[in-house]
Amino acid sequence: MENLLFTLNAILPIILPILLGYGLKRMHFFSENFLTEANKLVFKILIPILLFSNLYLADLREIDWAFVGYAAGAILVLFLLGMGIVLFVPNRKQKGVILQASFRSNYAIIGIPLATALGGAIAGAEASVIAAVSVPLFNILAVVALSIYDHEEGQKISVKNILVKIVTNPLIIGVACGLVVCAIQMGINATGANVKVFLNDYMKFIPDTITSLAKLATPLALIVLGGKFEFRAVKSLWKQLTLAVSMRLVIVPAIALLVGFFIGFQSSTQFAILIALFASPIAVSSAPMAAQMGQDEELAGQIVVWTSALSAFTLFIIIMICAAVGIFAI
Repeated sequence: MENLLFTLNAILPIILPILLGYGLKRMHFFSENFLTEANKLVFKILIPILLFSNLYLADLREIDWAFVGYAAGAILVLFLLGMGIVLFVPNRKQKGVILQASFRSNYAIIGIPLATALGGAIAGAEASVIAAVSVPLFNILAVVALSIYDHEEGQKISVKNILVKIVTNPLIIGVACGLVVCAIQMGINATGANVKVFLNDYMKFIPDTITSLAKLATPLALIVLGGKFEFRAVKSLWKQLTLAVSMRLVIVPAIALLVGFFIGFQSSTQFAILIALFASPIAVSSAPMAAQMGQDEELAGQIVVWTSALSAFTLFIIIMICAAVGIFAI
């Protein structure tokens, strides 16, 4: 019973806002235009602010770089594994969409709150630092995944266009700004001053405003995600959906968590982050990005819907198993 309650307390704060958004849309409380504009606000403004907020006052000297290295290395290996799998997907406009499911999780919106719920404030803080590596890597690889199939077979790939899409990605900009400010404040702190104390004593409105906007990102994003759920007929896409959902929610977590466990990342804090990073559903932004880059928007949207819906069950099972074997002390 304790394991069950622990799992429910970790999952439900993420699932219930999604259900709220879905219910409000069915009650016609939201218009499609509102959801579109709110989605734009979340992904172009609020999530970049959230990522900036998690980084700009961090102390990078306390990071477990071996753990960060494993997370980054695992993402790259999963990307390469996904490239091998999509060789068997005949439609070029679906290859990059399915490839995203092999490595790109909804870490910024669902993952970090989930890590905090599982491992407490310490896990939440470390999860934010992991975001400094994983979020840019996710988005860079996503641009690459969608670009390398965005042409007829045999055509030359435009490296310039890929680089432009990478440097103009709002999430990457948010992380980059956070790291720049973080480096500056660490340099100032090295002189004996304390930037955090100075801000709280004399310019408290700055961190308060950033924190307030950052707190808005996750609940609004989850509500919008629920509002945009459309359970349309998937008969023509069931094979592609089965492949993508299986990779995102079963194959990838099994590989990343088992390898991480056996090489020594077994603490509750580390495992909370690994679950958040590798077992959460595909990033919501993967669908609009696929649409903007001329790939299969319908398939991308359905992957978001079904990985988000089914992750409630797969995460429940994963967390229950981890609690049962003693990874999470209850």
